[in-house]
Amino acid sequence: MAHLEARKHISPDSGFPITIHPNFNPKIKHHVPPDSIREPFNPSKDRALFADPEKKALFSVAKPVDLTESIGTLLENVQLSQLNEQQLDELALLVTERGVVFFRDQNLTTEKQVELFQHYGVLDKHPAQKFVNIHGSREDHREIANYTPWVSQYGLYDALSDAYKKFLDGLHAVHTSRLQYDTILDLWGVGPNRPPIDTHHPAVRTHPVTGLKALNVNTGFVTGFAELKKLESDKLLDFLSHHIHSADDHYVRWKWAVGSVAMWDNRCTVHRVIPGRYKGNRRGIRTTVFGEKPYFDPASESRDERNLREEKNANGDA
Repeated sequence: MAHLEARKHISPDSGFPITIHPNFNPKIKHHVPPDSIREPFNPSKDRALFADPEKKALFSVAKPVDLTESIGTLLENVQLSQLNEQQLDELALLVTERGVVFFRDQNLTTEKQVELFQHYGVLDKHPAQKFVNIHGSREDHREIANYTPWVSQYGLYDALSDAYKKFLDGLHAVHTSRLQYDTILDLWGVGPNRPPIDTHHPAVRTHPVTGLKALNVNTGFVTGFAELKKLESDKLLDFLSHHIHSADDHYVRWKWAVGSVAMWDNRCTVHRVIPGRYKGNRRGIRTTVFGEKPYFDPASESRDERNLREEKNANGDA
C-alpha cells in the first residue's frame, strides 16, 4: 500500500490535511459540467428506526433464510415492488442488522426501483462515475454472472483482540477519492466530474440504527490514519487489508442472475476481492441513498458484547 501514487501529496510523518488535492488534474470533457463539492446536510431520520423490531409485517409475506451466521439473508417468496411502507421500513432494519439482504427473480423496473428507494431518503449520485442515458437495448444478455462478496464490519471488529479494539477506537482514518479518480482517469483518459478530496472519519464507527460498533476502514478509500506516522499507517493498513480478506467467518458471496437484487448497508459492510476474472459484462442498476456523517460513541457496544449481555439477561444472570 505504501507505494501508491495517491499518497504522494501526504506528509511522510505527520497528520493528514482535509483538502482538495493540489495536483488535481481537471481533465473532464467539455460537455460534461463538473459537480461541486457537496455541502454537509443532515439526512432524514433513518426509516429503519420506524420499524417493528420483530418485523412481523415483512415476515408475514417473506421467508428469511440466513446465508451465514454473521452476514447475509435471502428473502424468499416476495416481490420488492409489492411491499408496503411498513414492510419497507422493516426491510431497512433487517439490512442494518444482517448487512446485506438478497432477492431472486424480481420484477423491478428501473423506474420502480428508483421510486422504491426514494422511500428511504435522498438518492445519491456516485461522484466517481460517469452517467449516460440508456433508452433501450435488444442486446442478448447472459442468464448468470459472477459473484460479489461482502464482509460484516461488525464481525471484523469483533474478531480483533480487546487491545487492538481499544487502539482502533481512538483513531481517525483518512478517506480519499484519489484512488478512484486516478483509476478512472487511467482507464478512460477522462476523470470523474468531481475533484478528489480527503476527509477524516472514525476508524471505528457507531451504527446509528443498531448502536453497534463497526470497523470503518475500506482499504480502497483509506490512505492512512490522522494520529499515526506514515510507516505506522502503512503497516496498519496492510494488517487490516489481510483481516478483511481472510475473515471467512464474516463473509458472504452472492451469485448474480437475471432478476437478482442485493440491498446492503455501507455503514456495516465492506466488499472483498475474489481472485480471478469473469469474462463478460455484468450490468445492473444501482440506487444509493445519502447517509449521515460517521461518528463514534465510546459508550456503544460491539455485536458480541450485545449478544453476551442479552444472553445473560435471558438466563437471569446478574
